[in-house]
Order: sequence, then C-alpha cells, then structure tokens
Amino acid sequence: MAKLLKPGDRTFTADEVRLIGQDGEQLDIVSYARARELAQEAGLDLVLVSEKAVPPVVRIMDYGKLVFEQKKNLKAQRKNNQAQKVKEVKFHVNIDTNDYNIKLKRGIEFLQEGCRLKLTLMLRGREMAHKDIAFELMDRVMADLAEYGDSDGKPKMLGRSITVGFAPKANKRP
Repeated sequence: MAKLLKPGDRTFTADEVRLIGQDGEQLDIVSYARARELAQEAGLDLVLVSEKAVPPVVRIMDYGKLVFEQKKNLKAQRKNNQAQKVKEVKFHVNIDTNDYNIKLKRGIEFLQEGCRLKLTLMLRGREMAHKDIAFELMDRVMADLAEYGDSDGKPKMLGRSITVGFAPKANKRP
C-alpha cells in the first residue's frame, strides 16, 4: 500500500528517489528534497509507492483521491461477494410418508437455489432409546438428496439431535 510522505517525516531516510509524475510518466532519479519541491509546486502530495526498490519509488499525486479510490474498489468487491445462505430442514423419527416427501422436496428446492442445507433429526423422549432407527432415517434422507448435493460427512449426534450438512452441486443450479 502506498504511504504518504509528510514534510517532517523521519521514518523515510533515502537521499535519492525515483520520481513518477502526476500523469504517470517517469521523471528521473532526483533528491528527496527536489521531489518534495516538485510536489508542492504541483499542489499535490508525495506518495511512497515502493520502499524496497533501489532507489525508492515516489509519485506525485493526490493522496486523498488514492485512498478514496481504494475504499471504493474494496466496497465494490464486498458488494459482489455473496454470503452463503444456510437453510434448515427438521425431521422427527416418526415422520409420515407424505410429510417426509414434502420436507425432502423443500430440501431439494433449497439445494437447487444454491443454498447450503442443514438436515436436523430431532429425538424426543423415548426416541432416544432407538438411535439406530434415527440413523437409518438420516441415511435414507442422505441417499435421496445425494444427486442434488454433497454431504459434509456422516451424520453426527449432538445432544438430542442428529445433524448433517449439504452443499449444492454446481451442475444442479438453475
């Protein structure tokens, strides 16, 4: 990143610098004091572009405009980045066939929209004693969703619920 060189700056110690004009043309290798004079005559700032070069490269330009342009570009980049949305579908062990199909259809829609999907199977009361049935149901759901998304791994038991994540497949998006 470019650094503004102020008149009394003690951190910059080079005697000679490679000077670039306000139009982008390379002027010459001049003394630091002469570069400072040229910048003041132009009514602009002296900006350190490359400190590690031999001799260091400085440019005559409006530093405030440079900072503004950099912030504007950063904001435009952030605007184009879209956060990944996570949708959740919850199941229970004693789900009926029609309810299962509706929830499965909803999960497929989420994956086709490009959203991540979190499947949660909630266990209530004595259902905790039949975790094997719950894992069989989760395997069935994962098999039905396999062509629309990729699972993040095997289902995991967290307290009274079993969860697994799905990422949409790239070729299934609209």
